[in-house]
Amino acid sequence: LRLPVVARTIPFHFTRNTVPRPCLNSMMCSVRRMTVYRLGDDEPQLHKDSWVAPNAAVMGKVRMEEGASVWFSSTVRGDNDLIHIGKNTNIQDGCVLHADDGFPLSIGDNVTVGHMAMLHGCTIEDGALIGIGSTILNGARIGKGSVIGAHTLIPEKKEIPPYSMVMGTPGKVVKTLTEEQAAQFGEKGAAGYVERLRQFKSELVPVA
Repeated sequence: LRLPVVARTIPFHFTRNTVPRPCLNSMMCSVRRMTVYRLGDDEPQLHKDSWVAPNAAVMGKVRMEEGASVWFSSTVRGDNDLIHIGKNTNIQDGCVLHADDGFPLSIGDNVTVGHMAMLHGCTIEDGALIGIGSTILNGARIGKGSVIGAHTLIPEKKEIPPYSMVMGTPGKVVKTLTEEQAAQFGEKGAAGYVERLRQFKSELVPVA
């Protein structure tokens, strides 16, 4: 089984001293691929200190800043407009990020996007936290330091003011946070994931 020529890397098997050698069994090594793809003329621009998990998929018009991370089984599909992931922002396991023409996806600095969230053509400002399983649609804007509760739906073009706590389907503001409260959810949580990505970059080794 051959990988497409546009793939940025091939499957690798890592020995315990982390020196890579080509894996001859692509079925055995499928979870070890670094699936970062060029799509036509569009190649993801990844800062050297960002990280993409081995079985995540990042392709096309995507830019990741320093300390940004995309975790296992997530998809970042930049086949329309730009997807930008800011400094120290984490995209946790199982998320889907996509954009439409005219609706780029912009995620600011120090943002946490919880497991299995779906972000589509929206803007997430600095220090926000997007809860597990939430959906945020085209043209929506999440204000700085806001917290979007788990499984919340933010409809198209909805604007959430800064430092808001939002819950429900559709989402409604239930509380205004202080800057100190927002920092506990946003910047401090994001900083923890920066440390975690460094651990995974240096210590993650397949054992079978």
